[in-house]
Amino acid sequence: MTSPNQNSGYYDWNQGGENLNPSGAFRYDFGTPEFGSQPQFGQFDYDSSQNMNVPPSAAPSQSLYPPLGAYSGSILTPESASAFPSPAENYEDEPPLLEELGINFDHIMQKTVAVLNPFKEPNASILQETDFTGPLVFCLCFGGFLLLSGKVHFGYIYGIGVLGCFSMYSLLNLMSESGVSVGCTVSVLGYCLLPMVVLSGISILSLKGTLCTILTFVAVSWCSFSASKLFVAALAMDHQQPLVAYPCALLYGVFALLTIF
Repeated sequence: MTSPNQNSGYYDWNQGGENLNPSGAFRYDFGTPEFGSQPQFGQFDYDSSQNMNVPPSAAPSQSLYPPLGAYSGSILTPESASAFPSPAENYEDEPPLLEELGINFDHIMQKTVAVLNPFKEPNASILQETDFTGPLVFCLCFGGFLLLSGKVHFGYIYGIGVLGCFSMYSLLNLMSESGVSVGCTVSVLGYCLLPMVVLSGISILSLKGTLCTILTFVAVSWCSFSASKLFVAALAMDHQQPLVAYPCALLYGVFALLTIF
């Protein structure tokens, strides 16, 4: 039977004539306690290269020695770990946050340049995309400049804008063969509001007379020409730009009246 060795302070599994561990690689060292010293933790040595079959009754304490074979599982090798993708790889495959929100600064810049330079042939592919970022910013800037002039017209801006967008949407669907979406109509009309935003910024100086009339006429013509150019390019409406420019001029003319008066 296994008994503690009082001299060395550890349990020897080879005592009592029972050769439970021929290699002597399994022992638990309790240490030699001294008077007034703190209790010491034992040292557990285990040689995994030996096949040890120790009966549970031979162990001095079941809490000190877990039963052999209680642990099971597979070893995770580099080959098997490669089958599980890391979180960094998943994040790299995800699209950017602005793209998920539908905000593309490259397309916003291209549409803005197309409005500022209406004589340049625009890219028809970007005009089919629904983009409300630019129109929303331009509407807020337009209302903000009018507010600096002492005119609170935010309700009129959104009301006239919604009515004009749905009117143009109905008219373009009747004139074009492919049809147009509401988002595309709002996007084009909103981006082409940029010259009117510039006019509202100039109106802070309280311009009156002939100069104000000329600037208003230029702004309305610029907005209507840019909008009709973009609609014709997006919907492939050949030789129909004057027909599209006329209702656009009526819409932007109302915005010009809000700016002047």
